[in-house]
Amino acid sequence: MDTKVVLITGGSSGIGKAIGLFLKTKGFLVYGTTRNLKNHHNFTAFPLLELDVREASSANRVVKELFEKEGRLDVLINNAGIGSTGPIEEISVKEMNKVFETNFYGPIHMIQAVLPFMRKQQSGLIINITSIAGYMGLPYRGIYSTTKGALGLLTEALRMEVKDFGVKVTNVAPGDFATNIVSGRYHAPVLDKSAYKIPYKKTLQLIDDHVEEGGDPILVAKKINEIINTKEPKVHYKVGSPLQKFSLFLKSILPDKLYERLLLNHYKL
Repeated sequence: MDTKVVLITGGSSGIGKAIGLFLKTKGFLVYGTTRNLKNHHNFTAFPLLELDVREASSANRVVKELFEKEGRLDVLINNAGIGSTGPIEEISVKEMNKVFETNFYGPIHMIQAVLPFMRKQQSGLIINITSIAGYMGLPYRGIYSTTKGALGLLTEALRMEVKDFGVKVTNVAPGDFATNIVSGRYHAPVLDKSAYKIPYKKTLQLIDDHVEEGGDPILVAKKINEIINTKEPKVHYKVGSPLQKFSLFLKSILPDKLYERLLLNHYKL
């Protein structure tokens, strides 16, 4: 069989880069994307393509060029995403839209771009990178949780729509991993006169600490490789610490208010 061609959005750093490097060692032909190619002129891990997932025209152009060059596209990994924190009352709709444009509409643009080619070749795999945070509404991460939760539901719907075309769809929800997401996250400012000043500041520090103490993103990369080599991928995969996975189990069995109380205790709110 021909070498599988893999396209990873947001492949220049963090989880995306870890996935690309690992898949390359497994013999895959890997392409990554980045919004600003000029910022990565020393990047040699694998080829990078300039792509802004927020623009459908950009997605269509890159996918078309890649398919023309390689003659196939076997795996799309929708990894590009941005973080967001802040009290929902104080985050502007403009900032909310930026998060949705990247985390939700971005994957849709990529999906719509690749599906005509995957349907034509009667094969393909789409992996949406969501988040364990997408399974629950987290305080001061409500917008981020919402975008990732919405992408998870989109995955469920899309799987059923494309099943007759040989295209598989799944989502992988990472927990906290040691990446550079903190530096790229939009932080609503901690306002001196804000009613949320103290709890938001406390939660923000806790969130950042969790990322800095997070696991090695190679764990996500290994799970991606496992999924690619699985004949019938599951709908959902979770990759994180035992505690993070256990929290999802608790959410499935506990009354809503009791689970909410556990979250409040965790964030000391």
